[in-house]
Amino acid sequence: MINAVIFDMDGLLIDSEPLWRKAEIKIFRERGIILTENDCRGTTGMRVDEVVTHWSQIFPEVNLQIDETVEAIMNEVTHLVKVDGKALPGVFEVISFFEGMKIHMALASASSNALIDAVLTKLEIKDKFQVVQSAEFMNYGKPHPEVFIETAKRLNISVNECLVFEDSVYGVIAGKAAKMLVVAVPDKENFDNKGYCIADNKIRSMGLFNKAIWDELNQINEL
Repeated sequence: MINAVIFDMDGLLIDSEPLWRKAEIKIFRERGIILTENDCRGTTGMRVDEVVTHWSQIFPEVNLQIDETVEAIMNEVTHLVKVDGKALPGVFEVISFFEGMKIHMALASASSNALIDAVLTKLEIKDKFQVVQSAEFMNYGKPHPEVFIETAKRLNISVNECLVFEDSVYGVIAGKAAKMLVVAVPDKENFDNKGYCIADNKIRSMGLFNKAIWDELNQINEL
């Protein structure tokens, strides 16, 4: 039986992935690194410090200042969220679905606590989650399962009783590595990515989640 649902945040609850790409392209360009939208898509789901470290290793001649660049990207994304952030289709309906069933809900994100707070405030859903867990200060970001395992511990619910909603391949890998059921909700550009094949279900929008899928997932959980 599924007793808890854990949501990712960026690209799942809020349409923030374009904002992340916009911020990364701007901040890296100011530091002499020219990135494209596709370059940024390649690091979707990674923690921001891991993204900055990745590009610093690709472009060592720039001598990128990791901490300063991370802070600049975070500040830019937070600003963009406050100005342009909006919920993705079906988010409020799915939250209401689980709220009506009295299922525990949590959020587990690679983003910082400050950005998580900005998003939840913007969407006015801060009170919907029993646990909000950032991977900001964890040893590992996704695709490592640490953030999901810690979230389950804080919920006091077994990992095999948890369902994860994720938009990125890294997030799906992390959820499955944590021994949780996973529903993948990729964006349209990545929907056919073979990396999502390990998910227990895949939908094009949160708005397409329904009781039939819920019942099917519970049947899988009982096997």
